[in-house]
Amino acid sequence: MTLTSTTGLLGAGPGEVLGLFRAGGALTRAEVMDRTGLSRSTVNQRIDLLLEAGLIVGRDPDVQPGRGRGRPAGSFAFHGEGGVLLVCDIGATAMRAALCDLTGAVRLDIPLASAVTDGPEAVLTRVEGLFAELLQRSEHSPDDVAGIALSVPGPVDHEQATVVSPPIMTGWDRFDVRGWFARTYACPLLLEKDATAMAWGEYRTHHPEADTMVMVKLGTGVGSGIIAGGRIHRGADGAAGDIGHTQLGVDNDDAPLCRCGNRGCVEASAGGWAMLRDLKAAGREVETVDDLVERIRVADPEAVALARAAGRTLGIALSEAVNLLNPRVVVIGGQLAEAEEQIFAGLREMVYSRSLPLATRRLELQRSRLDVRAGSVGLALLLADHIFAPHRIDARLLPSP
Repeated sequence: MTLTSTTGLLGAGPGEVLGLFRAGGALTRAEVMDRTGLSRSTVNQRIDLLLEAGLIVGRDPDVQPGRGRGRPAGSFAFHGEGGVLLVCDIGATAMRAALCDLTGAVRLDIPLASAVTDGPEAVLTRVEGLFAELLQRSEHSPDDVAGIALSVPGPVDHEQATVVSPPIMTGWDRFDVRGWFARTYACPLLLEKDATAMAWGEYRTHHPEADTMVMVKLGTGVGSGIIAGGRIHRGADGAAGDIGHTQLGVDNDDAPLCRCGNRGCVEASAGGWAMLRDLKAAGREVETVDDLVERIRVADPEAVALARAAGRTLGIALSEAVNLLNPRVVVIGGQLAEAEEQIFAGLREMVYSRSLPLATRRLELQRSRLDVRAGSVGLALLLADHIFAPHRIDARLLPSP
C-alpha cells in the first residue's frame, strides 16, 4: 500500500494513531481525524494498516479491514486480547509471576517462595515453570507471548537487560537473561529494578497527576524508584534511587556492616534482614520478614522498638531525597509497609522535621495501593509501552524508504 506523506498533530504515523486507541478507548475515523489533524484518506490508510496487523479491532460486526471505498463509520478499539504479556516480580525471598493482556492488565498471577541467592539458573528455571503454568491455565502458547518483563532486587543495566554487581544476587552479575528466555520465546524482554517497576505501577494507576514521585520498597532490603517529569529516572547508568545504601554518618567500625560491604548504610539498620539480625540477637525465634511483621503486629516490644527506629532511619534518608527531588507523592510498599503504624510514625517525623518547608508543603506520604501486585502491574505497563512505542509500530508497518 502506498502511503500519503502528511504532517498531523501527532506525526501522522500509524504508531501515533495506535497510541490514541491505547489511551482513549473506542474511536471513530472522524474522531481520529479530529484529534490528529490528518486527512480522511490518511486516517483510512492508518486504520487499515492497524486492522490488518491485528492491533485494533472494529467494534461493529461489519467493520473489517481492506473494505476500500465505502468504509462503514463504525468505531475501533485497541486489540488488547491480541496476545499476552508475561511478567515476574523477583524479590529476595519470593517471586510473583503474572499473565497480562496487551493493555497491561493482570489476568492471572502466581506467587512462589524463592531465594534470589540461589542463582540465576535456579531462579529463572522457576520463573519458566510459572510462565508455563500461566499459559496452560489461560489456554495460550509461547507463540501468543508478545513480550516478557522481569524485575530484580539489584542494580540493572536496563538497555542490556543484565544485573550489574548486585550485593546479594550471587552469580547474577552480567548473566544473559535475554538469552535464557530466547530459547523458548521469540519476543522482547525487559529487565527492571524492583522498586522502579513498583514506582511505575503506582504512578500510572493511582498517581498520574504527580509529576514527581518516589517509591520506597521496604522488604528484605530497602530500595527506591523515582518518577521525575512523568518519566522513570534511572540516572546515567541505571543506579539512581539506591536509597538503601545511603550512608548515614561516618563509616566507622561501630556502624553496622551492610551486605554491600560498607558500614552505616540505611539498609544495615532498617532493612528487613538487619531487623531480623537484631531480633535474633535479642533472643527471638524469627527467620523471615513475615515473622518479623507478625512480631510487630502482636506488639512484641523488641520488634516494635526496632520498627520505630527503622522508621526514623528511613525518614532521615528520605528527607534528603525530598529536599533533592521535591516529590509530590512518596509511596511506601513492600512487606514491612504492613507495619504501617510503627514505621510510618518515625518516618513522617523525620521527613517533615528535616526537609525544607517548601518541599513538604504539598507532600503526600502514602502506603502502596497496589500492594503485592505493584511490581507486576508496573512491569506489564512498561512492557506494553515498549512494545507499542510509535517508532516500533511505524518500523513494523510502514515500508522502508
